[in-house]
Amino acid sequence: VFCFSDPRTDPWPLVHSPLPVTLLFVSYLFVVALGPLYMRKRKPLKLRGVLIAYNLAMMTLSSYMFYEFLVTSILDNYSYLCQPVDYSQSELGMRMARVCWWFFFSKVIELLDTIFFILRKKQEQVTFLHVYHHGTMLFNWWSGVKYVPGGQAFFIGMLNSFVHIFMYGYYALASLGPQMHRYLWWKRYLTIMQLCQFVAIAAHSSYNLFTECPFPDGFNTAVFLYILSLIVLFLHFYYQTYTRGKQ
Repeated sequence: VFCFSDPRTDPWPLVHSPLPVTLLFVSYLFVVALGPLYMRKRKPLKLRGVLIAYNLAMMTLSSYMFYEFLVTSILDNYSYLCQPVDYSQSELGMRMARVCWWFFFSKVIELLDTIFFILRKKQEQVTFLHVYHHGTMLFNWWSGVKYVPGGQAFFIGMLNSFVHIFMYGYYALASLGPQMHRYLWWKRYLTIMQLCQFVAIAAHSSYNLFTECPFPDGFNTAVFLYILSLIVLFLHFYYQTYTRGKQ
């Protein structure tokens, strides 16, 4: 099914044209490639205060988005099996479109994760998985907000926001300093939570490929294939970090 851009979200910041997000992505790749060279002869920055504020802000934003996705879907009687996009100007339809935009914008803000790693000379954290995930989510959610802000897409945003509450909570604790490390034993479970999220999204999007649902198959197929790539990469990360590391 071919999608036309949603006239409700088209005038919103960064949505109308793919050019701004493409320029953002190219700039991001330049920072990833050249940032370590710039920092090579410089001392790593501490950024403790900035990191605490940033992680708490992202935790708050994730909590807000999770609340909006959940409450709006309940009030609008969303189906977890098949939910077409409400393209109307209704209050709930616009509310769902708005939180989809905020979710997309959060992916723009999250590019700072990488910049903070580079400035702190934690280059080992800037893996292929990290860059791939941050870069591709920009385009995934740009297209989501431009064409399908709501419908089936709400499930992905809701689950991801929920996981990010814990993820940025973990980072906020970690940024308080080494004395907090003994309270951070649950990192492994955070990765398991992320993997469970991906499996749920894969099941959710693939189900609609085999049923009659007025939500674009192209989007469900793209989500399914993308999520498969994340499952493979996160399983590899889990093995390298927790299984092989223990051996």
